[in-house]
Parts: sequence; C-alpha cells; structure tokens
Amino acid sequence: MPIKLPSSLPAYDVLSREGVMVMDEDQAARQDIRPLRIAMLNLMPKKIQTENQFARLIGATPLQIELHLIRMTEHRTKNTAAEHMASFYRPFSEVFESGEKFDGLIITGAPIEHLEFEDVTYWDELRQIFDWTQTHVHSTFGVCWGGMAMINYFHGVAKHILPHKAFGCFRHVNMAESSPLLRGFSDECVIPVSRWTEMRRDEIEAVSGLNILLNSDEVGPCLVSDPALRALYIFNHFEYDSGTLKQEYDRDVANGTPINVPGNYYPDDDPSRTPQNRWRSHAHLLYGNWISEIYETTPYDISKIGLEETDLRT
Repeated sequence: MPIKLPSSLPAYDVLSREGVMVMDEDQAARQDIRPLRIAMLNLMPKKIQTENQFARLIGATPLQIELHLIRMTEHRTKNTAAEHMASFYRPFSEVFESGEKFDGLIITGAPIEHLEFEDVTYWDELRQIFDWTQTHVHSTFGVCWGGMAMINYFHGVAKHILPHKAFGCFRHVNMAESSPLLRGFSDECVIPVSRWTEMRRDEIEAVSGLNILLNSDEVGPCLVSDPALRALYIFNHFEYDSGTLKQEYDRDVANGTPINVPGNYYPDDDPSRTPQNRWRSHAHLLYGNWISEIYETTPYDISKIGLEETDLRT
C-alpha cells in the first residue's frame, strides 16, 4: 500500500519519481481500509527537505499511511514559503482543539541545541504537546533535538554540550537483538550524526524503564525505547539523504564557520569525492519496524487511543 499525500505537496512528485507508491485523497477514498494516521511536528528550518526524508521512510511499508503535517502555533519559519505552510500545515492549537487522534507522531529535530530547553520560545507549547501524546497518540518518535527534549521532559535526562561537533557517520552496536524495532538489523550499523550535544549512557540507564537499543562508543546512545510512554527517542539521523551532511559541511565552509570534515562519510575522508550512503537499508528497517509495531498494537477504533494501556513492544 502507498503513502497518502496531497498531490500538490512537493514530496508527492519526489517520491513518485523514486518509485515509492503514493496516492492522492481521491485514490485513497476508494480503498475500504483504515489507514494509519501518522503526524509529523516539523521543527526543522528546511521543511520540504524534511518532509521528503520522512515520507520516503514511512511510505515504504505495505500499509496505507496518511501523513499529517503540524507546526507550532505561534512560531513562524523563515526558511519555507508562507504559502507552503498555509497549504499543508496545521497549527497544533487547531489539532488540539479538534480532539483528533493519531497512530503515530514524529517530532523532528531543531537547530537550537545551544539553548536550554526552557529558553526555547515555544517550549511551553511543546510541553503541552508532549503531554497530549499520552492521550491522543499511540506511539511517538522523537528525533535528534526532539528526542532529547522528550527524554528530558519526561525523565529529567540532561543534555550535555560537546567540546566539538559530533559530525559524520559512526558505527553503532545493536544492543537489543530481540527487539522487534531492530528486526533485521545487523550487529553493527552506520548512522549519520550531526549535533553539538549528547545524552549520556549512564544517565539514561539510571532511569528505570528506558532501554538503549543502539549505542556508539564514539558518540554515545542513539536509539532509546520508552515502552511505558509508547515512545522512541533517536538522537541521530537515519532519515538523512546521501548528500545532507555534505550540504551542512559546504554551508559551514562557505560561511567561514569552523567545521571538521564529516568523518567516515566521504571516500578516504576526501570532500572532493562523492559521499557514500551506508545507512539507507537500516533506516528503512527501523521506520518500517516502527510502522509495523504501530499497526499490530494500535486500536482499530482510533477513538480508543489513550484510553487503553498498551505498551509498544521493545
């Protein structure tokens, strides 16, 4: 089954050209099936690029997916056209007032790592969203800063500033081979990393109920499951395209910002050569497994989400 997207959303054409099955609303209406409702709270500046990246991953499963795009109510982006935001995004206040529920929610990262959580202008509303997930979302996936914010809010795990940017592709160890979320994973995998902060393994392990699924000796924990809250936190970027780290590196070089060549990304660490994608298959596995777990555990009657105590299997 394909992912359901508005035919005018840029991701519709991008994914169609890549061979991902997509359908518009008229096609979806002809199928007698309840699609999974997956929302994305997109906090990234490049909204369209982020839409493409996540739609590509969640649209590659055999299930029909409806993708709903959400933005912070008052915060205004400077990097995406207002027409695009008005056409495809709904403010959280509207979603909240509607009372609608979702099978899954992705909360993306945001380039605000240097700020304390409480200093983020939309922190109060984001805390409201975190609480709302417990009654209106079956499974929540916090990505990079979004995952750090969630694990801090719910469990008090601190965010620590790194002495230098963790930047490149790093080997991670499979810490939970029996987890259905890591079904099909190798013993090790490579994941793109781009952050100035970290969450520490000992502080996560000190919290009862949190499970580290992927970990790196070089850059620390990556994927953490929180079954009691039906949540996952990932601090790195499986969703990145082949050229995303290159774009970030080239941007910083052009701006004169001190930055190291992303490690283990270019052949022989030579930025004049074409970077290699060695994480794509594991990215599809992880997000496909997440969608499968949602499908197997979410209530068929979507109104019952939040009314039943159903832990996502880990």
